[in-house]
Amino acid sequence: MAEEYLYGITLQGPNATEVWDPEHKNEDVDGANQHFGADQKLIIKMALLGPEAKAGELNVLQVEAMGLKGPIKIPIALLELGKTAQIILDLSFPDPPVTFTLIKGSGPVHIVGHNLLGTHMDEFEDMEDEMEEENIDDEDDEKASHKKRKLSGEGKKNGTKRAKMDEEDPEDEEDEDEEPKKKNAKLATPAKNKNQANKNKKK
Repeated sequence: MAEEYLYGITLQGPNATEVWDPEHKNEDVDGANQHFGADQKLIIKMALLGPEAKAGELNVLQVEAMGLKGPIKIPIALLELGKTAQIILDLSFPDPPVTFTLIKGSGPVHIVGHNLLGTHMDEFEDMEDEMEEENIDDEDDEKASHKKRKLSGEGKKNGTKRAKMDEEDPEDEEDEDEEPKKKNAKLATPAKNKNQANKNKKK
């Protein structure tokens, strides 16, 4: 679970600059990073002028950070006492360093947000193991489902064949019934002719 810390800096004076770079600031005396393997993120929520800012002076706040295609340098706030003393922001910076610069005006400009310190690498490995187990379970479920569909398809094919055989059976039965009738008709014809001959003889 991520830990959340308050983040705040103040830029005062022309071209005042502050850098957010926890990978360097968290190094101890031996040069080892105290939060090595941690996922950190900076979220900026607000920028505002201090009460001692000069009236009528425009203050322009600029940020420089890593974007998708490379470094980006762009203004994020224009502040002026008596007009716009504060501005609400919702900026997220997942990759240090992030540089804030007061490119115009003398401030003071206060920047407020929070720093998220995410899960360490060992916990990430546990999550990866859990994801691998879930993937294996999903593959087993897919195989079982595929086998069930295959068996169901074969059952339907067999059912169709049986239906066709059942449709053909009545015709076979009719043929079988017709054969004895034909035989009886053949036997009856000579008998009839014999009776006719006896009648003619008596006359």
